[in-house]
Amino acid sequence: MAWIFLLLGGIMEWGWPLGLKFASLPGRFRVTAGAIAVICILLSGGFLYLAQRSLPVGTAYAVWTGIGSLGTFLLGILLLGEPAHASRFLYVGLIILGVIGLRFSAPS
Repeated sequence: MAWIFLLLGGIMEWGWPLGLKFASLPGRFRVTAGAIAVICILLSGGFLYLAQRSLPVGTAYAVWTGIGSLGTFLLGILLLGEPAHASRFLYVGLIILGVIGLRFSAPS
């Protein structure tokens, strides 16, 4: 169950940087985007807390940030038109390899 909490927390990690980005853009949805960011921060931290009850803190934090980084990276490209250079994918791929390694080296 801890890994499911960690996955959910990592997915919530996508919401707050995107929410803050959209809140910083001109338009009428700034307050809504900011509120979504705050909600995602709270949910993400809550799921991390639940995962850390049975996973080592270093593993949980590294996986949580890895999931968050990957999702935010991809959504930035898809939603915001951020650069999609091969070198950026290479280095995000290294993060993914690290997360996979931690998943299989940690207790279940």
